[in-house]
Amino acid sequence: MLERIKELDTELLIYLNGLGSETYDKLWLVITNQFYWTPFFLLLFYLIYKKLGGKQTLYLLLFIAVLITFTDQVTNLFKYTFQRPRPCNNPEINTIIRVVQTRTSYSFFSGHAANTMAVATFLFFVLRRYFKYLGFLFLWPLIFAYSRIYLGLHYPGDILTGYFFGALFGSLLYLVYKKLKPQYFPG
Repeated sequence: MLERIKELDTELLIYLNGLGSETYDKLWLVITNQFYWTPFFLLLFYLIYKKLGGKQTLYLLLFIAVLITFTDQVTNLFKYTFQRPRPCNNPEINTIIRVVQTRTSYSFFSGHAANTMAVATFLFFVLRRYFKYLGFLFLWPLIFAYSRIYLGLHYPGDILTGYFFGALFGSLLYLVYKKLKPQYFPG
């Protein structure tokens, strides 16, 4: 059963990765680089500050820092436990996929997918009462994580698992945030 899942994961990777072309490679290299998301992060920070004020924004940022640290460490634990080679380093398929970028670390599961989904989920729960179309926030982890498949760095299963853990951790930390928030920042 596990072997069949891995086969399907590889077949889906080959298909999705094969949709790319050299014309768009530079765009996806920009998308996968967190630095280029800075304007988006600054916009989020500004919107949060306008709705919550200074103290609550700092409190929220502390929670986000804890969330990213925790999610990143769990991701690394999984990567070093399972030691699944990235598609770009897998000799069985790296000659038939488009390898746009390489990394030497392991593949399972995607830290990009987990961290972005964790933050998006957490922010969605915290801010949903303030913004009508906040669901669009989930486009960020979708686009960001797809870049990893496009570049040949992750299997779709790595991304989906990252989404699962990210959504789980973001939801759980929101529950902690909700419980502690009235105690430290009433109103």
